[in-house]
Amino acid sequence: MTVALALAALAMASCAREDKQEGPQPLALKEQVSSIVRSGAGYAVTWAGVLSNPNRWHFGENAVAVITAVDAGGKEVVHLEQPLDAVPPGRPLAFSGQAPSPAQPVRVKIDYRPASWRSIPRVPSAFLKFPISDVRTDKLTNGSYLVTGYVLNPFRKPASALAVTALLRDTAGKLVGGATSYVDDVRPGGKRRFVITIEGVRGSAGATDVQATTWGSTAKTYEDLAQAGAVSLHTIPPTTEPFVKDRGYPPPNDRRQ
Repeated sequence: MTVALALAALAMASCAREDKQEGPQPLALKEQVSSIVRSGAGYAVTWAGVLSNPNRWHFGENAVAVITAVDAGGKEVVHLEQPLDAVPPGRPLAFSGQAPSPAQPVRVKIDYRPASWRSIPRVPSAFLKFPISDVRTDKLTNGSYLVTGYVLNPFRKPASALAVTALLRDTAGKLVGGATSYVDDVRPGGKRRFVITIEGVRGSAGATDVQATTWGSTAKTYEDLAQAGAVSLHTIPPTTEPFVKDRGYPPPNDRRQ
């Protein structure tokens, strides 16, 4: 046992040295999609993307998505820098946006400026996901999609503002559209309804993926929630009778039959 503990401590120390030498790995833009639709006297460019954070012990803060669109002559008609919410440790961040364009773009590109890093003060498991339930996706007559559902706050402190992003994928899993909505003042253990309209979907939607995170480019709000602790989400007592006899195995040091 002593040897095993020593080896485990040595491995952890080695990983810590490697992390210190190499530093956090950069975010990666895993998925992106954009569309161009006619809007009034001009056009509307919509986009959605997913940033992946491979670092379990760091938040990615102050990342900025850079969206550019050019027309048929190669002239830039849209250039927008979109501040992104803090990217949770070891998890992806879904984002979306829309911008007007006076001329018709033919190509849209999504890039991002690197994030700054913030070490988490607690273990990664303390940063719980915000559960999503009762998701419904309806296709509207104009070709848009309406996504509704509920987001729950698993922490003991109210979540003042949450960004909820719905991503649509086709039957092959390819991203075809997305949009973001916001909900305010989600009470501890409570849930709030979200309503998201997704326009400019490229193709048919076969699946809906909804993600929620704290609003803001820094991790402070998420850290405050994690520090408050989690609420118990299983408050309904069991209705079955207890076993007459415990059918589990006895503890290893308990030799009673």
